[in-house]
Amino acid sequence: MELNADFDARVLIHSNELEWTASPMAGVDRRMLDRIGGEVARATTIVRYAKGSHFSEHTHTGGEEFIVLEGVFQDEHGDFPAGTYVRNPPTSAHTPGSDDGCTIFVKLWQFDMDDRTQFRKTMADELAAPVNGVATAHLHKDGRETVTYSHVDPGAMLQIDDEGGSELLVLSGSLTEADDVLTKGSWLRLPQGQRLVAKAGEEGAKVWVKTGHLVHAHAPIV
Repeated sequence: MELNADFDARVLIHSNELEWTASPMAGVDRRMLDRIGGEVARATTIVRYAKGSHFSEHTHTGGEEFIVLEGVFQDEHGDFPAGTYVRNPPTSAHTPGSDDGCTIFVKLWQFDMDDRTQFRKTMADELAAPVNGVATAHLHKDGRETVTYSHVDPGAMLQIDDEGGSELLVLSGSLTEADDVLTKGSWLRLPQGQRLVAKAGEEGAKVWVKTGHLVHAHAPIV
């Protein structure tokens, strides 16, 4: 399966407008944003766990990165409430689920295959003092990518010039980019060479951003 697999194209999806589709595990549904592959895939997805649903134990051969959007995600490593950012590197394993239900934004098979650093962060705890109306938390950085979380004040500009493409998910509030208004759940991917310039709306915006990674997007899944 290929979905939004042209990484030289701009893609905007208002994920809250997508229908949920069932995964192979009962009680776990998803909204696919991009994908190369079948059930083992390089993928970016919104995943919803119904109350009491759980996956069986599995190993993330290609790594897993996620944000908890709503509710509390759980595995044998603990409880992960909304606002938590998690990186489970290649070879890591867990048994995920949610007693009360949750929704996560997850990226699979997009790691450096030699990465073995596993961590979790409460994103808001990492915020630095605002600069020009934008407070930013630097969540992760390596030779392939930079991951940040920002609070953007009403009317402030979010501008990113990083090389290697960019991707953002609006967690709350709104942004205007080009002629499009992005609201909660909107996912934007800009190719390498296209600058990210967005203005926050009247309520400001909370935004997760990844940059630099799209030049590695066609790495084979092995």
